[in-house]
Amino acid sequence: MTANTAAAAQPRIPSQEIGSLFHTRWSPRAFTGEELPLKTLMGLFEAARWAPSAMNAQPWRFVYALRGTPDFERFLSTLAPPNQLWASRASALVALVSQRFLALPGKAELAPSASHSFDAGAAWTQLALQAHLWGWATHAIGGFDQEKAREVLAIPDDHQLEVFIAVGRQGDPAGLPDWARTREQPSDRRPLEELVREGSFGAGRPPRR
Repeated sequence: MTANTAAAAQPRIPSQEIGSLFHTRWSPRAFTGEELPLKTLMGLFEAARWAPSAMNAQPWRFVYALRGTPDFERFLSTLAPPNQLWASRASALVALVSQRFLALPGKAELAPSASHSFDAGAAWTQLALQAHLWGWATHAIGGFDQEKAREVLAIPDDHQLEVFIAVGRQGDPAGLPDWARTREQPSDRRPLEELVREGSFGAGRPPRR
């Protein structure tokens, strides 16, 4: 059974009517290793560019490496060993970096940004959804050596390395290690009753039906 048929066999059913884009996208670990056209990758970054932009500050930056290049191996070496096992088959690895300080309107000096990680996350979401629309898969990777990665990618002190992102065509999970193969399926989500309250966080009412 391929990864695609495995996902189709266990579809995620939303509790409200939404576009299928949102519940059919998920984060596989099995990739085919096929070449990712640079034009396609730039298209993913273009989608991210149009994310909500924090007063148009756009406090996100991307650093990428394509499979088969020395840069790809350098990026891969910064991931936690278990993640290296499956991410080695990705077509590209992308580092998402956010700016910790921003120039506010009417201000000459830089000020700390309270939302830089939030804003970078919005850009990542748009990249992931665009990839899904085009038939590519993405997986955000939080397990990496922060100190080594900052050195390898030459990340400035006033920037934060948020995540790595593996991009590629979804592949057959048979080649994954056992621990990853058992997880190679879309995960469900908590019900809205656990996520949403009306009026107050602590004592608020659950969403109305």
